[in-house]
Amino acid sequence: MITLLSRLFIKDRENYSDERVRRAYGVLCSCVGIFLNILLFAGKYLAGILSGSIAVTADAFNNLSDAGSSVITLAGFRLASKKPDPGHPFGHGRIEYISGVAVALVIVAVGLQLARESIAKISAPQPMEAGWLPMAILAASIAVKGYMYLYNNSVGRKLSSPGMRATAVDSLTDCIATFAALASMAVYRLTEVNIDGWAGAAVALFIIYSGITAARDTLSPLLGTPPSKELVDRIYSIVLSHPEIKNVHDLVVHDYGPGRLMISLHAEVPADGDICELHDTIDTAEYELQKTLGCAAVIHMDPVSVDGGKTGRMRDEVASHLGEICPGMTLHDFRIVEGPTHTNVIFDAVLPLDAGMTDEEAKARLEELVRSLWDNTHPKVHIDRPYV
Repeated sequence: MITLLSRLFIKDRENYSDERVRRAYGVLCSCVGIFLNILLFAGKYLAGILSGSIAVTADAFNNLSDAGSSVITLAGFRLASKKPDPGHPFGHGRIEYISGVAVALVIVAVGLQLARESIAKISAPQPMEAGWLPMAILAASIAVKGYMYLYNNSVGRKLSSPGMRATAVDSLTDCIATFAALASMAVYRLTEVNIDGWAGAAVALFIIYSGITAARDTLSPLLGTPPSKELVDRIYSIVLSHPEIKNVHDLVVHDYGPGRLMISLHAEVPADGDICELHDTIDTAEYELQKTLGCAAVIHMDPVSVDGGKTGRMRDEVASHLGEICPGMTLHDFRIVEGPTHTNVIFDAVLPLDAGMTDEEAKARLEELVRSLWDNTHPKVHIDRPYV
């Protein structure tokens, strides 16, 4: 249904990085979710009244809260699409992350309420009426919620939308909750053993866990997470496709919401090249990043020695010993400045975030390494940390 509706109402529907397309998908999926959840609430509430099952009735109100979650997602997409303004020059894209957290908190709240009602049901069990009609309603609900999970998860992945993925998790928890209610009714019908309260409690714990997981996944981008390997590889591929650019380092990706990336990096170019031609190459690489990835890109040009002379031999010698100091350490911007009494050996070293040493310890080890390799050298080492 979502595929059909997107073909009818969303122009250029596969251009997922376009803000207009993202907003259209958010509105479409949210409106369908509101309609289906209200329909499910009515059906499950009827099933709960007919059967007297606390698990079914609680699940009905869970669907009503899901309609509210869809409203939150809808509002998040609309607010996130607002244009940058003087107070928010990077736009409002992170509101999508906030809406995802809000949906996750709703999931946790529903789980806590269901847990309270289930404990009461365990303490004072009440008879159920496990008729075929309530069971058929629950089976149909599982199918509908399964479909909602599939389309929310699929669209959420395509749009890289944490809010929509949180809604997908919510739909999946509903499938499991409804299945538990249906199972408890089936057990009661076959054996007259009432496990309604216990089933509700188990479902409540699962819902609470799912809500906490969804909150963690949507909070992470707000705190700052590294870009995906796929994105990093694409950035490197675009920049290094220019023969004049020999290497890339100090890559930083700032995420201001889905479709709102700012990229900065250093590109190493031959120190003896024509500066105007190299500058034109850098400008071209920036433009290609912006056009291909829909981001803002800034590239800093680093002139380096690319010949196989003394500088290259010394760089290779230092690089060959880095693993002895810290596995995974790399270096860049290596250069030497020779004088009448000593030679300055200058370079940056990238220390992994999980290294078992401080920046000061790494710097001291590297300076000691340089002095041990060559006499009359003054090492000048700067320690970098990776952001990808």
